[in-house]
Amino acid sequence: MPVLVTGTAGFIGNEIALRLLARGETVVGVDCLTPYYDLSLKQARLARIAGLPGFVESRIDLADRDATARLFAEHRPERVIHMAAQPGVRYSIEHPHAYADCNLTAFLNILEGCRSVNTEHLVYASSSSVYGGNETMPFSVHHAADHPVSLYAATKRANELMAHCYAHLYGIPVTGLRFFTVYGPWGRPDMAPVLFAKAISEGRPIDIFNNGEMRRDFTYIDDIADGVLRVLEVAPEPSADAAAGADPALSRTAPYRLYNIGNGRAVDLMRFIEILEDALGRKAERNMLPMQPGDVKETWADTTDLEAATGWKPDTSIEDGVKRFVAWYRDYYGSG
Repeated sequence: MPVLVTGTAGFIGNEIALRLLARGETVVGVDCLTPYYDLSLKQARLARIAGLPGFVESRIDLADRDATARLFAEHRPERVIHMAAQPGVRYSIEHPHAYADCNLTAFLNILEGCRSVNTEHLVYASSSSVYGGNETMPFSVHHAADHPVSLYAATKRANELMAHCYAHLYGIPVTGLRFFTVYGPWGRPDMAPVLFAKAISEGRPIDIFNNGEMRRDFTYIDDIADGVLRVLEVAPEPSADAAAGADPALSRTAPYRLYNIGNGRAVDLMRFIEILEDALGRKAERNMLPMQPGDVKETWADTTDLEAATGWKPDTSIEDGVKRFVAWYRDYYGSG
């Protein structure tokens, strides 16, 4: 039976679909190409997988209940990887309804679809943003994450709670992955690596928030895709180790798990910029700015649980990852 992958025109979903197809899986790919950023990049990503043996494209809006129900009824996927979402912390402040539609209504429709066909495993994208202003480092999935500081983060935390309900009520094995600052070739143009590379290449200043006093757990796309596919093969079960109602990462009553998926180290933002400058061979003009609403100062993933469950461990250094990103950036954008 096919694997349903949502967000196949997106950064992470596209790479996952490509890898599934390379190993001979049948993939039903879903994307409605929302114009959050340049559609030509999304179309270029789709061109990487369109026409490959085993790929079936479905161009629907997952917030459409009837269309999503028909999708599941037609293809009856045994496994689902749900990467489609409305991303962006800052964008959520000005466009809140997009997050209700794409991240809440669409996710409910995915859960209902999985229930209707007794899906064997649903893996979905959460976010490190759910940790909000948590200052206990590194972030652990066993810590509370109940004080998000952006609507985007709140919708992702809501997804985790909704997933637990469906796992508990209907026995659907569900795994949530909290992603940490994913970067690399084919990355989103609204994220810092592309924004910085473009500005530096064009000789324009880069905006650096909180006066550069920020750290991020930068995680290379190849490592992320490998981790997601490993998780797909390990459907969760109710855990006797979970204290009743006390652990947000696992459950006594439901086949439910949460994992952090990150590089496992925090990199100073200014150090990341230096590495990017070296790869580009140009220095950046720096525009130092205060912290933006909804942003956080630091992220750092404790990935112990994911490593123990799947054997996954990221192996791409920030220096190598940035070099590969810059090589792609120059090839795709023809810049610098």
